[in-house]
Amino acid sequence: MRIDAHQHYWKPQRGDYGWLTPDTGVLYRDWLPEQLEPLLHSHGIARTVVVQAAPTVEETRYLLALSEAHSSIAGVVGWIDFESPHFASELERMRLHPRFVGLRPMIQDLPKDWMLREPVVRHMKVLEKERFPLDLQLRPHLLDSAARLMEQVPQLRAVIDHIAKPVYGQAFAEWKAGIERLAAYPGMLCKLSGMVPEQGDTEWSSELWKPYAETIFAAFGPERIMFGSDWPVCLISASYDEVVETAASLLPSGWGAAELAGVWGLNAARFYGLED
Repeated sequence: MRIDAHQHYWKPQRGDYGWLTPDTGVLYRDWLPEQLEPLLHSHGIARTVVVQAAPTVEETRYLLALSEAHSSIAGVVGWIDFESPHFASELERMRLHPRFVGLRPMIQDLPKDWMLREPVVRHMKVLEKERFPLDLQLRPHLLDSAARLMEQVPQLRAVIDHIAKPVYGQAFAEWKAGIERLAAYPGMLCKLSGMVPEQGDTEWSSELWKPYAETIFAAFGPERIMFGSDWPVCLISASYDEVVETAASLLPSGWGAAELAGVWGLNAARFYGLED
């Protein structure tokens, strides 16, 4: 079964996105299952993992409600305040919903040392003990902090979103070293997602992506990589078709059917514990 392991749904009028303003252009509108499902079907993708886009429990509940109405949604990666004294009890409550499959703090919008704060580390240890999945919304400048976090929670089950959003052609060696440092932890995976630019006037091509993708393939191997479209964010620079087709063109020619099936869905199903 093919799974898109990273996409979003939102309604700006809900009012808790913050970053989603008229200045964000094509993104500033409703993006819902009715628009994505035909694209999924055209690529043989049966299910998706919807990832939070607002730092509120209310948005997570909204996404869970969508999952009850749309069978294409296999799971929701939501949000809980990692600095709240009620983190553990809130996590327990949210986990009562069968499609609540992971957590994502919006790390890119937080201070560089946020992951190392005492309450955050304490609650990361809760996830480590419970073996509950975590999405890491990293950027290159956050790779070191993420590695220092992993030193304290080495059994944490986590996945790097969007290959940590490198700036193509800049500081490649530093990004590569940070990726390899995190890949040394067996519970760490990486999403082949979010690689198109977030500025619509920025040129991109599969050739620009190639050394970055090859680094990910070598560091994580076929059992720890999952495809994600980052729809509708990808629409700033590329169509859904372009994202899927370019990702497919980058996958190593030496990987067989079993390895490719992992990248296109089975790895995500195992990581998030998705229902059949």
